[in-house]
Amino acid sequence: MKVLITGGSSGLGAAVARRVAADGGTPLIVDRHPPKTEDGAPDGDVMFRQADLADRRCAERAVHGLAREAGGLDAVVTAAGIDACGKLNDVPAEDWERVVQVNLLGTAAVVRAAIPYLEHAPNGRIVTCASTLGLKAVSDATAYCASKFGVVGFSRALAAELAGHIGVTMLVPGGMDTAFFDGRDEQYRPGPDAKLNKPADVAAAVAFALSQPAGCEVRELVVCPAEEPSWP
Repeated sequence: MKVLITGGSSGLGAAVARRVAADGGTPLIVDRHPPKTEDGAPDGDVMFRQADLADRRCAERAVHGLAREAGGLDAVVTAAGIDACGKLNDVPAEDWERVVQVNLLGTAAVVRAAIPYLEHAPNGRIVTCASTLGLKAVSDATAYCASKFGVVGFSRALAAELAGHIGVTMLVPGGMDTAFFDGRDEQYRPGPDAKLNKPADVAAAVAFALSQPAGCEVRELVVCPAEEPSWP
């Protein structure tokens, strides 16, 4: 299985890439940064295209380049995501808009570019990455919530649009132990006792969705820590 993964160089995306490879598939990575092995060394064995998902044309070129190099696509996992925490009036407009550009418009751009390849796959699948904050809104997260609420609507409409042709699963992850929280003000970072999921465990859920037989789909998949504060 040839799986294109956005954000595949770190966090959940890297965990999905490792799981795809472990299951005998071929991960194809789109990211701003080159992939690395688990010990931190550059991973030159993985097919990779550098792209900023806020740039639609750049994202499209990356998808087409990888699909042509790999000889097609079987699945896409849109794991890339960013955040800009703070009150609406305190977050620079450029930073706020970039969150929506990457998380929502970048997801749509990648999926749009990938559909012609997935239509030729025997069991083409798309896994979008929403968030528990795409279902429950909280303060100081207007950009992130707007983008992820958008991904929820996009994913549900996409599933209806592609029904019977390409499988669509919306992943709804809760907090994960990744670098996603690095660089934030202390008030926006999980506390020392926070219970976060391992990315590898969430990646296993993605692999489950990708492994379903033709005609059987996991439409929506919530995977969060047992004590996730933003769920339900």
